[in-house]
Amino acid sequence: MQEAVPAAEDEAVAEDGSGEGRGSGRRAPRKHRVLRWSALVLAVLIAGTAGSGYLYYRQLNANIEQQELNLGDTQVPEPTPNAAGQTPLNILLIGSDARDSKENQELGGARETFGSTPLADVQMLVHLSADRSNMSVVSMPRDTLVQIPKCTDPDDGTVYPASNGRVMTNRSLGHGGPGCTVATWQELTGIHIDHFLMVDFAGVVAMADAIGGVPVCVDANIHSRDSRGHGSGLKLEKGTHPVKGEQALQWLRTRYGFEDGSDLARAKAQHMYMNSMVRELRENATLSNPNKLRRLAEKATEALTVDPGLNSVKKLYDLSTELRKVEPKRITMTTMPNRYVGARVEPTEDAEQLFRMVREDIALDGGDAEKKAAPAQEDQGSDDPAAEDAEIAVLVQNGTRTDTLGSARGRAGDVADLLVEEGFARAVADPSTSLSEKTTVVRYPSADLEGDAEAVAEALGLEPGAVRRSTDVSGVTLVVGADWREGTTYRAPKQDNEVPESAEALNGADDGACMKVNPAFTW
Repeated sequence: MQEAVPAAEDEAVAEDGSGEGRGSGRRAPRKHRVLRWSALVLAVLIAGTAGSGYLYYRQLNANIEQQELNLGDTQVPEPTPNAAGQTPLNILLIGSDARDSKENQELGGARETFGSTPLADVQMLVHLSADRSNMSVVSMPRDTLVQIPKCTDPDDGTVYPASNGRVMTNRSLGHGGPGCTVATWQELTGIHIDHFLMVDFAGVVAMADAIGGVPVCVDANIHSRDSRGHGSGLKLEKGTHPVKGEQALQWLRTRYGFEDGSDLARAKAQHMYMNSMVRELRENATLSNPNKLRRLAEKATEALTVDPGLNSVKKLYDLSTELRKVEPKRITMTTMPNRYVGARVEPTEDAEQLFRMVREDIALDGGDAEKKAAPAQEDQGSDDPAAEDAEIAVLVQNGTRTDTLGSARGRAGDVADLLVEEGFARAVADPSTSLSEKTTVVRYPSADLEGDAEAVAEALGLEPGAVRRSTDVSGVTLVVGADWREGTTYRAPKQDNEVPESAEALNGADDGACMKVNPAFTW
């Protein structure tokens, strides 16, 4: 196998390739223009493609490209079923900026990027609750700094080493395909991802035309174009207007002209568009027209790349049926809470709060509080029986280092001693390693050690989600994270199950949302 070393990160340049970087308080875009069509694909899925089973079924299936789901080594355990035996569904929506066709070039611009390695410039995690009563969507800014794990391209065996330090999350797509973006999300969030859907530029315009337009609102006249030609070109009068085709594309791309001109403002506009499209598709009778439905189905399947679990029209239709069970008022759109790190951003403590709520299947709209408490279900745990505590070998590593704090001295030794006192006589500290791990985690390399890893976690009071399979370790390995820098008793961070304000939650039924226009871009 050949080993690929990722190239150095591109410098930030303007959206139109001008080279203009970020100013104070503004996020500098990349030389690749961005399209946020994930909103459209989610909406199409929610609306469903009823009747598509008889519309060129084989042709539509042939249109759909498939790639492997997870190219990383780490396996995140599936969530425990609820009392009714139901489990949540997590789908990662990925938007590629690839310009590998004339049609995509014409829509995306930046002709010099033709044929270059694509970036995952749109990443949205869709979480469908176990009981199918609510849905949560978490967007990650494209310039979020993350550690991309080692990924292996299943087609040619190329191994992409784990990133040396943190790099922009959108680069993960170039490390073997969308399966590496999935692996990156799982590593960062601890959320098990069941499927991914990836779309390209050309498909969104064709699909927007097929469904007839989506109402959007601006609080003033807007023209997304400055004196140097930067901007999407979007031009609308104050108020609510239906947009479709290339104008819908402009809305989803617009950064210059919305609020402070940042990627976060653009994400907010995408959430408004997504919510509006969901409502429109549910109410718009034009989709009962067989010809329009056929065109929508054809364009949608041509634009999609999916994992093997979604590689047919039937599977996509079954997924849409599940998604349609959620009413708009139970859909919550959020952006991963973040803070600036130079010209980039990183997840904050609020982001971990959001990820935990998704992991634990807690509705972001607060609707779970209205449910009657379901009878507790005993956690079945692993099918692999644990060995006797005294026989379990445990390597303990110090992962307490953070971006602002050095490693807490002696933590690996202290916790190894604690495990010995608990009966794990073969627990030893690794003095040679200083890691950075936000939360304490137990990793194991193979199924025959899963029960042992769970026994270690239980002895320390860790939650089941802290146990993760990974081929990066050779045996049961406990990494003491930044959430346990002192003391001999693990105390999980305080949990209040409130969506952080910094996530900027938007409810799917909010039809009064309107984008604030930057005065410099009004007319």
